[in-house]
Amino acid sequence: MDIFLGLLQVVLREGMIYGIMAMGVYITYKVLNFADLSVDGSFPLGACTAAALITAGVDPWIACFVCFAAGCIAGSVTGMLHVKLHISDLMSGILVQTALYSVNMVVTSKKAVLSIFNMPTIFSTGLGGMMYNSALDQWAWVIMALIITIVVKILLDLYLKTRSGLLLRAVGSNERFVVSQGKDPGNMKIIGLMIGNGLVALSGCVLAQQKESADASSGTGMVVMALAAVIIGEAVFGRTKKLRGTTMAVTGMIIYRCCLTAAMQLGLDTIYLKALMSGLFIIALVGSRLKNERSARNVIRAAERK
Repeated sequence: MDIFLGLLQVVLREGMIYGIMAMGVYITYKVLNFADLSVDGSFPLGACTAAALITAGVDPWIACFVCFAAGCIAGSVTGMLHVKLHISDLMSGILVQTALYSVNMVVTSKKAVLSIFNMPTIFSTGLGGMMYNSALDQWAWVIMALIITIVVKILLDLYLKTRSGLLLRAVGSNERFVVSQGKDPGNMKIIGLMIGNGLVALSGCVLAQQKESADASSGTGMVVMALAAVIIGEAVFGRTKKLRGTTMAVTGMIIYRCCLTAAMQLGLDTIYLKALMSGLFIIALVGSRLKNERSARNVIRAAERK
């Protein structure tokens, strides 16, 4: 029982933290219809920035806001390469992702791994520290991750309801509507990429504080993980109209992390972990395509009956 509870804590904690990243990718992939590969660089950017700031004595909560801003800057560069210089979305993301590795190494003073062991983090100070030293100590990290994820989700949902958020949602499907409202679709794409990468960097920041270390190469495969989570969440809960896309993204990430954890418990060697991640992504893509094709056939049959 203790082993099961321990695994459940790990799945929920990591699922929530990576869920913040999934919400960021949901903005770029589903809302903007933009294949943003800079995620693999923005995630470690947040982690490395957080570790560097905490090492320098900056409050860990302030570090979260700075990391979000750093991710926004990275996203704005991707957006400007695509919108202003007319570079394709894939190439823009690859260029920024590649450049960010050097940036991350500079931030960590050329250290591949920067440790913040025994330094103040959001999990050991303030509310996190109070819970850790109470009867909730075993679930303190899970509760803190849940609180942060819920706050981010609520703020993102509120933004998507604003006029700017509605225009952002229209960019990926109907740019003419954005133009008719007197707004530049290109600028809206840049804003969307800033928000998406900001959330990804925030996810890396929170994970680094939870693990008490930051790895400059930790972003490898993050875009695959986040995309798989978004697609899994939509495939499983797509018919539930009351669930928002952000909720499905976070839930999809928890399911994804559960699958990885189950595979590891069954004895899968860690060297095959990336292959498993890719396999889950392929299954999610194929399942989503089959679901869409089935829905299209049902619509055609309903129209023929009429």
